[in-house]
Amino acid sequence: MNTQRLGTIVGLELTQRTRSIAWYVLLGVFALLLVIITLLSFVAWGFADEPGAAIYSTIVYITLLLVVLVSPTLSGNAINGDRDAATLAPVQVTLATTGEILIGKFLAAWVTGLAFLAVAVPFLLLGTIAGGGNPATIGVSLLVLIFEVGVIAAIGVALSGILSRPLFSVATTYLVVAALAVGTLIAFGLGGMTVRSEATSHHRAYDYDDYRGDTFPCLPGEEPTGDYPCDEDAEISCGPWQVTTYEVPRFDRVWWLLAANPFVILADATPTTFDRNGYPVDLFGQIKTGVRMAQQPPPLEQRWDDCSRMPIVDQPTPEEITARTAPSWFVGMALQALLAAGLLWWAWARTRTPAGRLPSGTRIA
Repeated sequence: MNTQRLGTIVGLELTQRTRSIAWYVLLGVFALLLVIITLLSFVAWGFADEPGAAIYSTIVYITLLLVVLVSPTLSGNAINGDRDAATLAPVQVTLATTGEILIGKFLAAWVTGLAFLAVAVPFLLLGTIAGGGNPATIGVSLLVLIFEVGVIAAIGVALSGILSRPLFSVATTYLVVAALAVGTLIAFGLGGMTVRSEATSHHRAYDYDDYRGDTFPCLPGEEPTGDYPCDEDAEISCGPWQVTTYEVPRFDRVWWLLAANPFVILADATPTTFDRNGYPVDLFGQIKTGVRMAQQPPPLEQRWDDCSRMPIVDQPTPEEITARTAPSWFVGMALQALLAAGLLWWAWARTRTPAGRLPSGTRIA
């Protein structure tokens, strides 16, 4: 791998991508959307105790969403587009190897995607200045954004080398990205509703048929108070136990399907800030809490007894749930990296020269 040849390929790719006025129009539209989102975020989160954290996380998520929507167009025709324009073959007959051409186009697509992230930096700084200045949250979220831009760029460049038609490769890139961002959510929802377990509920209540008092009877051990004037002299028998069986979805068995979702990775990897009651103050923590709660198995045996004093059980806070459940961001990043690397290897095998076989209709020069 020659760094000089690699730098030349990256430079040529960036020059070709940025010399069109459409590129700057796209950046301008991207910035305009971020202006609107930032203003709406300040209005929407103005009531929060720590609005800066919520505003910052909202801008980061909108940035990731816009990058996911734009990047496939920028990288999905990197190789087959040059083949159609008869500019790939002249590069292949130089000293540049197939690996250098492929990696150079990938790096150029990655840098192009990072340009959109650079446009978002002023808006992220604005959200930070508004009060969300947690250095760990800012640093990790930006690193995850950079990684996700690279993964999408690698998938687009690889598919442009695997598929011969630019339009088809761009559409396929969108489908792969959609499978990661939306398909994982659909698979999680359908999978959790499909995998079910039988739950049992036991319930016993007072038999009120013979009671004609004006107040409720006191529970065993209770005494009437001003706030709760129960009838301690009431003699009411307890009814029979009622047993009900029903099926509950088991999302705890399919939560791992969300591991490769880029939005879940961003939330799960970013350190969460909680308020004094243990609740998250930004979108990162809210999405992370939702995914971590999906890991909790549902109760399959419940018992409700109105004839005895039920112990008061404190529900765990999101902070406690997050602390005792397993993170999955590193698994998701590893899966995405393996997917991108596998597609790049396939693209290398399809692009290398001399080629033993080319798809019908492929233009060489």
